[in-house]
Amino acid sequence: MTECEFVDLMSTPRVEGVKKLFIFLIVMTATTVSAHHSEAAYDADSVAAFQGTVTEFSWRNPHAYIKVETTNADGTQTEWLVETGATPLLVRSGWTPESLVPGDRVSVRGSPARDGRPNALLLSMEKADGSVLAQSIAYAVATGSTSDLSGVWKGSRTTFESFAEQLLNRRLTEKAAEAQAQFDLYSENPAAACVAEPTPTIVALTGVFLTEIELGEDVIMMRNERFDVERTVYMDGRGHPQSTERTVQGHSVGSWEGGGTLVVDTTHFADHKNPTMDGVPSGAQKHVVERYTLNDDGTGLTVGIFMEDPEYMVEAFNVTFDWTYRPDLRLLRFDCDLEVARRYTRQ
Repeated sequence: MTECEFVDLMSTPRVEGVKKLFIFLIVMTATTVSAHHSEAAYDADSVAAFQGTVTEFSWRNPHAYIKVETTNADGTQTEWLVETGATPLLVRSGWTPESLVPGDRVSVRGSPARDGRPNALLLSMEKADGSVLAQSIAYAVATGSTSDLSGVWKGSRTTFESFAEQLLNRRLTEKAAEAQAQFDLYSENPAAACVAEPTPTIVALTGVFLTEIELGEDVIMMRNERFDVERTVYMDGRGHPQSTERTVQGHSVGSWEGGGTLVVDTTHFADHKNPTMDGVPSGAQKHVVERYTLNDDGTGLTVGIFMEDPEYMVEAFNVTFDWTYRPDLRLLRFDCDLEVARRYTRQ
């Protein structure tokens, strides 16, 4: 293999919008999420393959980076910046902060930057000893059972892709179309300020990052690894506040339905320009209802979500997720590094 070569994948089935959105959520970077973002950072339809020497391995969030120096045919050198997913994803894929050290010889396969810069989104990396580093989003197989909703949960790729497909095909208002047209992914991405997505996206992200539910009599806590999100669900019978204060995750109240289904009702969402919604913000009237139901054998649960946002959506949005119980896993701290997060914006 030459030091660097590009493989055209146009002869193979093209990556669909749903899969591109899924890749985006894995690494939380500027990958195509729809046709509205044709200028997106990485070309998911091509592969850059190159060999070189690791000069730096940055183990930080929201994504780790690897610098690889290659030698060109004319003897000049090029330093590639290889982007990976967040460290919780890497840890569960077998990585450690010591997986790479300066001086390691590696063979890299990645999706190249669209603008021609020597940047790539990692697909796989083979070291000189034959070991391969890649990223996996498996772990959707249950490893235990439970009698309630408490504990650590992992979503599945299949149900996430269903969510993504519906999301990309939802009917929008004219105001939403205007918001899409004006949205600049590189300068307005909330992730550049270490701000996570609101529900239903943060719930969908359990297909990538773990969610933990802590049951209490008056309060239920829902935690997700993504940006260390914590959602408070008030179970003491209160309603939503009359104030106009709005937050990214909104205000949530809960109740038990039919003896075993947790119903979470959320309003008061801030105007978060969600990249997975093509930059369409949450409207002042956005309303989300989530229903969490444990399955019969206690190894998983079903999450049903209803969302309406008349300011930006023509009709309500419904989706269902399957989660599996994973008591063998624990949530890992995200500790978003603002300096790294700012790489979401194009310099």
